Amino acid sequence: MFSFSRLLLSLSAFFLFFISCEKEVHINMSSGAPQLVVNGQIDLGINPTVILTNSFGYFSKVDLSTLQNAFVHGAYVQVSDGSKSTRLREYSMDSGFAKIYYYGIDTTDPDARNFVGQVEKFYTLSIEYNGKAYTSVTKIPNPKPIDSFAVIPPGATLPKAPTAMQLSVWYSDPDTFGNAVRYFTRRNHEPFYPGPNSVFDDQVVNGTKHFQFLLSAGTPRNNLDPTDSTGYVFPGDTVTLRWAAIDRGVFNFYSTLEYSLGTVGNPFSSPINVMSNISGGALGVWAGYASTYSTIVVPK
Repeated sequence: MFSFSRLLLSLSAFFLFFISCEKEVHINMSSGAPQLVVNGQIDLGINPTVILTNSFGYFSKVDLSTLQNAFVHGAYVQVSDGSKSTRLREYSMDSGFAKIYYYGIDTTDPDARNFVGQVEKFYTLSIEYNGKAYTSVTKIPNPKPIDSFAVIPPGATLPKAPTAMQLSVWYSDPDTFGNAVRYFTRRNHEPFYPGPNSVFDDQVVNGTKHFQFLLSAGTPRNNLDPTDSTGYVFPGDTVTLRWAAIDRGVFNFYSTLEYSLGTVGNPFSSPINVMSNISGGALGVWAGYASTYSTIVVPK
């Protein structure tokens, strides 16, 4: 989530590199004021959680201390479904090498524990921090599970991963136009990771029944050393697919974010604005998910 300013400045740096071949240019690259970055979600039957951080400049020194200091503390965070509201409390979690701070429901309050995502409801996130107010609304759509999924051999043998298999999914899109989904995969006991292009809408396939397509298995976003095995699964793996219906605002955020990440380092690509669904000048996303789960074991 910290990469928005890094992305824009890296593209600018590429542009300036080519201009400097003809003329010497002196530019003072200002970092600008930090912006609030929101990473929040609510899923079917699950309590809301929100992570708040501050952005930092492209040329900022990035180390463990920088990341720890980016977390926002003491914010007022509330989620409402239109009839009930719950204020989120700040918690910390030890990840093994650093603390992660997040806002979640008050676990001592029975009403708060019962505040979970429900189908076809709108959820308003309200944040107050440093004298500023931020809001966002997301909807949890009706869940739209896949028909089935399986594993098949890749189109060509991978010399360094000869046993690799890829995911094949069958899905029937509802007749109503405007549906969107985001997917994640989990291998064995790993966390759920989103795919490299994790969101889809029905602009082309609206109403199409039982069509087949291939998915790349999700990997951590900080995987800087992809190999032949990246995006594939292997014999003996237990693979779970999380298939989540999302609204248009969530789709717009992740589609523009993933496109931006995919063009980093390409001097011929056009810069794109990542479309946050947070009002008030914050970056990030408040996401409602209607998740369904399917699991298979890759045959040995």
